[in-house]
Amino acid sequence: MSPRAILSSEENMRRADGYHIPVMLKESVDALNIRPNGVYVDVTFGGGGHSKEILKRLDNGKLIAFDQDPSAAQNQLTDARFKLVESNFRNMSNWLKVHGAHQVDGILADLGVSSHQFDTAERGFTLRADGPLDMRMNHKSGETASELIASCTIEELAKILWDYGEVTRPNAVAKRIRNAQKMNSTSDLVKSVESILPRGKEHKVLAQIFQALRIAVNNELESLEAMLTQSANCLVPDGRLAIISYHSLEDKMVKNYLRSGSVKDEVQKDFFGNLIRPFDPIHGKPIVPTETEINQNNRARSAKLRVGIRNKTA
Repeated sequence: MSPRAILSSEENMRRADGYHIPVMLKESVDALNIRPNGVYVDVTFGGGGHSKEILKRLDNGKLIAFDQDPSAAQNQLTDARFKLVESNFRNMSNWLKVHGAHQVDGILADLGVSSHQFDTAERGFTLRADGPLDMRMNHKSGETASELIASCTIEELAKILWDYGEVTRPNAVAKRIRNAQKMNSTSDLVKSVESILPRGKEHKVLAQIFQALRIAVNNELESLEAMLTQSANCLVPDGRLAIISYHSLEDKMVKNYLRSGSVKDEVQKDFFGNLIRPFDPIHGKPIVPTETEINQNNRARSAKLRVGIRNKTA
């Protein structure tokens, strides 16, 4: 089975601006309850879709955006109210202070991989075209997926596959990957495991393997936890935090943090039994895309938007 033979959902995507279609654009920006003179943060700039919508709703306000992928700089916006910081959003708090924004009115995150990153075979994110086994969000630094695999024992790799991809039979899969004669390209990865993929579920399992390696390469969950934890101190009272996630691991962390102030859902209560947490979730259940949006942009199918309001008392 070659990567080109796998019908990935990515093939159904069409990018409106040559880079990325912003998911739940109106819903997520509406959730920020934009104050025309406020200060806002888009921690996942990408193609700039969400940032452009935020700027439309600002008068004399300010928008600071983050993206660790150097290629996102090609989408730089020429607006005096806008600043792009080329850094991982785990460094949000320090960079906001550098730019004089100790507290802001809203923070927006659209997590995951952009359409541009998926569509660029050289980045190694996609199943539908062969390319180097890279998977780095910042392709100029850090360890590639190929290097990560080479540095792991079978047991360590199995843990990555299970923890980050919920891959069934992770030890068997890890053994095939580690014992492969070469592991330099996405096709090498696919070929190493194709003989043990469950029939009819080949694409699903491969997607889980790719997801697990990508998360490990980029320390995505650790970065998300750092950003969530910093967000409380970065927001003014009544400030909004809006997060779009695409898989259960991210969504669970966001849900837990908004509910309890801990990504592990470690609940703390005061003397009267009231929850001690920095945010009040706006909705009990996440906001999901409409059928119309999913039909227009298949990437939106798994998206979940959760929104919290910064407590005045926490």
